[in-house]
Amino acid sequence: MKTIEQIVERLTATEQTVAIAESCTGGMVAAAFVSLAGVSVCFKEGYVTYSNEAKEKNLGVLHETLEQYGAVSRQTAAEMAAGVRERADADYGIATTGIAGPDGGTKDKPVGLVYVACATTSDTFVQECRFAGDRQAVRQQAVEAVTNLLLSCMSQEGE
Repeated sequence: MKTIEQIVERLTATEQTVAIAESCTGGMVAAAFVSLAGVSVCFKEGYVTYSNEAKEKNLGVLHETLEQYGAVSRQTAAEMAAGVRERADADYGIATTGIAGPDGGTKDKPVGLVYVACATTSDTFVQECRFAGDRQAVRQQAVEAVTNLLLSCMSQEGE
């Protein structure tokens, strides 16, 4: 939670905004943000896009990307973050997509594989994460990872 407090303080001080696109976290990132009073100054909007159709319709993820790489991929995470940033006209867009489990994993994409992404006005950054634990633990670790990535992107942009 401390990370989110830092993010909100920085965004508020710089008059910048963030928008959120979630899949495997199912709204947990947005919920963490809106638990803070005054966040409406910097949090524009959020989407839970669990299905591929929702990723395409609401975030502009390309059908070809989903077909070629799958919903749980570096490419999809990047398009989700860039798409939510553009559609919300926000300074930052962040996204999560992954396999929280307990089912759904494969040899190539095991349970606990999560991609987090942050899109800025100039670039998009994606991290591949491999988390352990049950479904809730994977989702919570994804929230922490995407907020840490956003804080890192904000620090880089501020340099």
